[in-house]
Amino acid sequence: MKKFEYVIKDKLGIHARPAGIIVKEATKFSSSIIMQKGEKSIDAKKIFALMSLGVKNADSISITCEGEDEEAARDSMENILNTNL
Repeated sequence: MKKFEYVIKDKLGIHARPAGIIVKEATKFSSSIIMQKGEKSIDAKKIFALMSLGVKNADSISITCEGEDEEAARDSMENILNTNL
């Protein structure tokens, strides 16, 4: 299991465009990718679940990747967040 924390820097938070990018990237991996904000956890491969988190600017989220390609998934998700949010 690989896990990391990220603080959202985008002034709009996770809105439709970055959510689509995150989901598109997450579906490339066989590992489960779970995003958590506070007490709520969702599957990062499901766009409506991701949008339901209501992630805003300066919110802290955690990403947990678990499976056979978990390290590559973690690296990729961290890169996507750094690049887009």
